[in-house]
Amino acid sequence: MLPVGLIVCALAVICIAQLVYKWINPKCNGILPPGSMGLPLIGETLQLMIPSSSLDLPPFIKRRMQRYGPIFRTSIGGRPVVVSADPDFNHFIFLQEGKLVKAWYLDTYAKLFKQGENVDGAYIHKYIRNITLSHFGAETLKEKLLPYISYSLSIDHVQQKYLHFNYVTTSLFMGTVMACDFGAKQLFSYDPERQEKLSDKYINLSQGLMSLPLNIPGTSYYRCLKDQKKLISIMNDVLNTRRSMPPENRPNDVLDHILQDMTAEKFINDDFIVNLLFGLLYVSFDSLSSTLALAMNLLAENPLALEALTAEHEGVVGKREGQHSSITWEEYKSMTFTHQVINETLRLQNGSPGLLRKARKDIHVNGYTIPRGWAIMTLTSALPLNPDTFENPLTFNPWRWKDIEPKSIYKNFAPFGGGMKQCAGSEYTRLFLSTFFHVLVTKYRMTKISGGDVVRGPMLRFRNGIHVNISKKT
Repeated sequence: MLPVGLIVCALAVICIAQLVYKWINPKCNGILPPGSMGLPLIGETLQLMIPSSSLDLPPFIKRRMQRYGPIFRTSIGGRPVVVSADPDFNHFIFLQEGKLVKAWYLDTYAKLFKQGENVDGAYIHKYIRNITLSHFGAETLKEKLLPYISYSLSIDHVQQKYLHFNYVTTSLFMGTVMACDFGAKQLFSYDPERQEKLSDKYINLSQGLMSLPLNIPGTSYYRCLKDQKKLISIMNDVLNTRRSMPPENRPNDVLDHILQDMTAEKFINDDFIVNLLFGLLYVSFDSLSSTLALAMNLLAENPLALEALTAEHEGVVGKREGQHSSITWEEYKSMTFTHQVINETLRLQNGSPGLLRKARKDIHVNGYTIPRGWAIMTLTSALPLNPDTFENPLTFNPWRWKDIEPKSIYKNFAPFGGGMKQCAGSEYTRLFLSTFFHVLVTKYRMTKISGGDVVRGPMLRFRNGIHVNISKKT
């Protein structure tokens, strides 16, 4: 008779073998896309996070596309995911929001931004989109934000604070502080001179989000959680301070708008307001700051592009009746080369690897089946780097956009997402960058000193920042 211990060990081995087999061979009512599920529990998360020193796709994505094609399966954070770099299928998924698919977030994001906790997510998303458009949409930009941003950047002490002229500065840090301060000003009338500094905490938050979720002192994720708690506390203080103000003295910002909606919208409570302010500020700061830093690096390395950008903006100034006037909406819309620079920067930046959705039903594509409950990553980062669509895709060439018809590449270039989930602040980002460039090239000279080494992991970062010398024109 076999010893009991040996029997227990044998049963344990059999159970583990069955679990591993099920992990490697998931159930499916059809044929799964090709790919690998990686190790049990963690999947291929570690491979995804391996960085490269190039603007090209992360090695994890590129190697699997070469091996399996534009649609493959993997596991990220222990969750089964189908990754798609097929432009037609991605466009189809964008159109199926709320039908075949729904929004989905990695556990790290869901925990920090309280995603997936709302019963009627579609209605709440619509509310958030509408309130964002009302404060960052085209009409508000035209009537309110454009004059404010233009005027603010024209004030000498503001320029000195963000541009540090006659001084070597790090453009990534500069862009982060500026984007964070301006975004917080619109959301809850933030005053950086009187209130606690926010940008450093959001930098730690951004770095921790794409790190291994190890809540151990000294790790990026630990600092991320610590700063998230501090930021939530700050937002609570902002809310309490605003409530103590007489209604007639409250500024007309996003926070005031939400407070006015509390009686009509029953889902709005203090936790919702605090987390919304926290999340909106993160979204507005993260993409804007990294795009601005990359643009400055690309322009500093491409004198012809910087020269053409400068000529365009000096031409705008030369046509004005008053040389010190702010940018008008018509001037902003006429900045053809500026928009080409922004498009090219967004194409190369690719803020996140892709957009995540979750299949509500089995989905059939190209002979494969994506099972209900699986996540789908529409790989928006791969499409703008496709050499079949963009010649020499890793080359910074703003002039390429002169001959590109938007309709011909709309499935291959979606820097702000697509469908119902398209970013409501896309025009704000473009306007902010255009206004910043206008001040920079008409009033200053920029010379790159050091840095600018790209690190492409899941997100684009710079190994040692980007150090530039900015001096006032005489």
